[in-house]
Amino acid sequence: MLTIHAADLLITGDRRPSVPGGAVLVDGRRCAGVGAYEELAAPHPTARVRRWPGILTPGLLNPYGPELLEAAYHPDPREADELGTEPITGEALAALAVGDTRWGASARRGVQRMLAHGTVAVAGRLSRPAVVDAVHRAGLRRQERSERPAGPPSLDPLAGRSPAQVWASPLPPEAVADRDATFAVFDVPDEAALAERGAGTCVATVLAGRLVYRRR
Repeated sequence: MLTIHAADLLITGDRRPSVPGGAVLVDGRRCAGVGAYEELAAPHPTARVRRWPGILTPGLLNPYGPELLEAAYHPDPREADELGTEPITGEALAALAVGDTRWGASARRGVQRMLAHGTVAVAGRLSRPAVVDAVHRAGLRRQERSERPAGPPSLDPLAGRSPAQVWASPLPPEAVADRDATFAVFDVPDEAALAERGAGTCVATVLAGRLVYRRR
């Protein structure tokens, strides 16, 4: 089924100008078109349309893969009374008995929190099989890094960085057979507001054509 994701403004993530009323045409997992909504909708009148507030952009790269998924425990909501809701690190983490099963569950929750921030890729080497499996199953891309990035790890890739620094990859310039439909939508008016307010404004994340996060 063809799906058109439309937003108030489309930002491609490269030197192309932004497109007011822009959209992405998704065919299965493939990106079948990028441009103005009217231009994509006219030849595909039966396509399902999802309309989002704000800006549609490339998905984000979080540079702190190991720090957030292998050096932080994301509590289960059922553990909130005992452990709270924020990621546990350092000495508090060392005091927990976290085996492979709990690491895998923690990683899945951490990945969901990343998706809620428009993240579609993580950087850094992952060594725990349960974590690697969680990332793979979610469809997040993995990227090597030469050194640990500066700043404290954050679920928000935009903490201390501009959007241009963390676009995972630009939206394709046209329908490309081997390009997955991967992008995010943020409820802000423009790129400057996204940089100011951060990725917590994410309302939708799409990975290879799948709507993997939607703000309720």
